[in-house]
Amino acid sequence: MTTSLPATDTLTRDALAVLQPGFTGTSAPSWLLRQLDEGLASVGLFGRNIDSPEQLAVLTEQLREARPDVLVAIDEEGGDVTRLEARTGSSFPGNLALGHIDDPDLTRAVAHELGRRLAQAGVTLNWAPSADVNTNPDNPVIGVRSFGGDPKLVARHTVAYVEGMQAAGVAACVKHFPGHGDTAVDSHLAVPRIDADLETLRRRELVPFRAAIEAGCKCVMSAHILLPALDAARPGTLSRAALTGLLRAPVSEGGLGHTGLVVTDGMEMQAISATYGLERGSVLAIAAGADAICVGGGLAGQDTVLRLRDTLVQAVRDGELDRERLADAADRVRALAAWTREARRSGTGELTDPALRPDPGIGLEAARRALVVTGLERYRRPRGPLFVAAFTPLANIAVGDETPWGPAAELERMVPGTSTASFGSTDGDAAARVLDAAEGRPVVAVVRDMHRHPWMAQAVDRLIAARPDTVVVEMGVPQSAPRGALHLATHGAARVCGRAAAEVIARG
Repeated sequence: MTTSLPATDTLTRDALAVLQPGFTGTSAPSWLLRQLDEGLASVGLFGRNIDSPEQLAVLTEQLREARPDVLVAIDEEGGDVTRLEARTGSSFPGNLALGHIDDPDLTRAVAHELGRRLAQAGVTLNWAPSADVNTNPDNPVIGVRSFGGDPKLVARHTVAYVEGMQAAGVAACVKHFPGHGDTAVDSHLAVPRIDADLETLRRRELVPFRAAIEAGCKCVMSAHILLPALDAARPGTLSRAALTGLLRAPVSEGGLGHTGLVVTDGMEMQAISATYGLERGSVLAIAAGADAICVGGGLAGQDTVLRLRDTLVQAVRDGELDRERLADAADRVRALAAWTREARRSGTGELTDPALRPDPGIGLEAARRALVVTGLERYRRPRGPLFVAAFTPLANIAVGDETPWGPAAELERMVPGTSTASFGSTDGDAAARVLDAAEGRPVVAVVRDMHRHPWMAQAVDRLIAARPDTVVVEMGVPQSAPRGALHLATHGAARVCGRAAAEVIARG
């Protein structure tokens, strides 16, 4: 049960200010508007809150009527992870596609167009980009969300993304500090561990974060990852050594010198909630150096906000949390809110670049440039309907299972009579099932990270053996050797990536 605390109490308002909660519905509930009036300074939006850009703009205006400088945050990476277009798939390719092209000007332009759309809808903080160096190809949660496996490449594209986003007046948030790319465990489910030494971290994981901070990135998101080289006891989000001793410390003292906001990854993720508990974890995170508690992806409602508010207040009263640390965290939230409010008022961000102009077609252009095609010289365009077999892995929790992916919708539009079906790891002889369903039509096998799923690779190989004209579309990290009569690697599963692949399949 929550306690009754006076809304005008400074301590209570500071405790509210450091929370970034979510809510359900496509309009602001009365309890949320009331908490904004009482001191809440941030709100996190998710796919469940968005029906259309127009509806989103109305929603954010509702929030601003309660608090004009409210930080409205969203997890809009583009590519596989989209909230703006969760129902249709993103109009922008993700990081891996951009990193594969390796044109920082293009990355900057894509981020600026995405930021422009966010700004038009009233969003002011984007929990993106992922600055993780994807050194482990079996990583179950990063993959195509990373620009790649080379720290310098990831750094230059992270900087370009930050510049493009903030030039649109939307604060960027690089994640997941100090780097989630070498993990084999999803922190949504458990605590990942990276056993690299500090010198390796500085040479690899930290390179993109250092570059982003030097470029003026407004926000850094912490990761729920245990790195014994930094802290043998607590994961990054709860580690003072990581957040204060490394991220905040001046460059002259071996730190990264970040002076902006530090926000946690979702605190309801099992790496924190199942190990420390939501309330205890939130106190430890603020004490360690975090400024904002992200909660609301899985937990949404007034009770969560009030419980965390009261927990933080009581921790200060009991001496478990330093009062000045909480006040400093709240001030950083308000400072970023003030920057975003001024950016909205002036109609521009911190950077001005005449090369950055509205470009609605930039996403498709990038997806086409990212496409790698093998076997086109032998391929013949279809003369009749196709059968699209989507080999579907277990959904990445960060991506969600509601966002459509693959080229099927575009192929059905371009090649009349084409149909689609999905096949999973429990479907027995998936290849035989595909052949039965295809009824003699040419098959397009669509896969995602086939190198991580032996059942998928086996099904595709059996399918190709029976139908050598099979087309294979890899929409994840392309680690396997090209298979099929025609092989397309899209470097991501965004809607525009599917369209780029469909254009080649349908037209040759």
